[in-house]
Amino acid sequence: MSGRLRSGDQVLLVDSKGRQYLAVLRPGGEFHSHTGIMAHDDVLGAEEGVTVRSTTGARYTVMRPSLSDFVLRMPRGAQVIYPKDLGAILVLADIHPGVRVLEAGVGSGALSMTLVRAGARVVGYELRPDFAERARENVAALVGAEAAERYRVEERDVYDGIAEDSLDAVLLDLPEPWRVVKPAEEALRPGGTLVAYTPSIVQAAQLRQAFDGSGFELAQTVEHLERTWHIEGQAVRPDHRMVAHTGFLTSARLLGSIPGGVKAPRTPR
Repeated sequence: MSGRLRSGDQVLLVDSKGRQYLAVLRPGGEFHSHTGIMAHDDVLGAEEGVTVRSTTGARYTVMRPSLSDFVLRMPRGAQVIYPKDLGAILVLADIHPGVRVLEAGVGSGALSMTLVRAGARVVGYELRPDFAERARENVAALVGAEAAERYRVEERDVYDGIAEDSLDAVLLDLPEPWRVVKPAEEALRPGGTLVAYTPSIVQAAQLRQAFDGSGFELAQTVEHLERTWHIEGQAVRPDHRMVAHTGFLTSARLLGSIPGGVKAPRTPR
């Protein structure tokens, strides 16, 4: 989306010190902070990137949030998957426009909105009604009502089975993903992908064991670390703080049997 800022737009407000805030523009609305009040009417109709001032003269630059901006600042009930892992999941699961995806454990909707923005059709399974509703609201807030039509959340337990079939990908953010190996095997198309996000390497190891005897092959487990750098003139060094461990990503492809009923060769671990 581009162009002039309109009522209902999610915007990112950046102050003179680089602090960032989310707001939804409304006629007559106001953004309150320790630096005074910024009127939404000063922003509505302006081009993205406009700079306005609060009642005390504090400066705010206004733009639409990126996916990363929104994920890290949106309303949440559950811990979100960090942007560094969201990007990796898109690649591991080969997400592109038109793919059909089941996501189990939608939480606050961070992965959901990432998938929908990438063009996927997503069905989410979530046990907690409050999490399911928050995810629906967050996805609609970022991608809009039209894109959210490709997103459906059901309040059900994926451990009891998967109702969908011929899926391109099954994505899991659950305590016991190994319990979904058999249902995923039945719900995925041949060549489809399972990706699980797990905080603990013990969870990842148990999932890898569950792949033994299944139709899943080409399994791998990865961890992504993100380190920023301080660059100021000739002073160049790694920042003292970094986004290190967040979770492990375990993926596998559903290959099944080769002609003649012989199981496809297992890849070395």
